[in-house]
Amino acid sequence: MRILGLCGSLRAGSLNAAVLRSAADLVAPPRELLIDPGLGRLPFFDADLEMTALPEAVAGLRGAVGAADGLLIVTPEYAHGTSGVLKNALEWLVGGGEMDGKPVALASASPAATGGDRARAWLAETLAIMGAKVIPRDLGIPRATLMITGGRVTDEPTRAALARLLDDLADAAAEAREDSGSLAS
Repeated sequence: MRILGLCGSLRAGSLNAAVLRSAADLVAPPRELLIDPGLGRLPFFDADLEMTALPEAVAGLRGAVGAADGLLIVTPEYAHGTSGVLKNALEWLVGGGEMDGKPVALASASPAATGGDRARAWLAETLAIMGAKVIPRDLGIPRATLMITGGRVTDEPTRAALARLLDDLADAAAEAREDSGSLAS
């Protein structure tokens, strides 16, 4: 089972990147979590480019999303929504169809008391419009600077909640795989 992790932050010391690294630490075979190398490599969305000369970085992202059994998206919250870099990536994914039926789990870490609630709500709505299957469980990590040390989630209850989120995502991905197998029969 292959999970692709996307981080909506480009900051070197990102709390959300720390959550994604911690998720990768929690995944054990036969599952694997591959972390996307960074959404900052994508050019700004341009429908003309999409129709005439799809940029290599975009083709790579679409291929990785298409090959994944599920996605874990971890995002900061900016102005009651997600980051511009993640929004740009989603715009590139709209036209490719890779998100259709794709199980997705959402998480966010924030130094604020809300834990990025509005960013996850914004993403859930956007992803549903794109045809993704956003799993019911999500994870908000409020006051994340107290839960993350040395680039990893160190708070044990938060690590346990992240592990449960990954289990739910794996269950949804297995179910989606079974459903697509029965449709092909």
